[in-house]
Amino acid sequence: MSKRTSARFKCCLRCKALLLSQASICPNCKSSEFTTDWSGIVIVFDPENSVIAKTLNLTKPGRYAIKCR
Repeated sequence: MSKRTSARFKCCLRCKALLLSQASICPNCKSSEFTTDWSGIVIVFDPENSVIAKTLNLTKPGRYAIKCR
């Protein structure tokens, strides 16, 4: 997997949610710790019926990074 640094999105270090770079607090977990060093992306539309969301313990729809550094 290639390393990705994105100026458009940043990754919450606590819940791995991908947020726009202007965000100051994560709406999922209320954390303020972020990184721009992340790789891989999972987009969850329906976490109740998604096998991938259940495997990754995701309970809210949204964009998530697979790996945050």
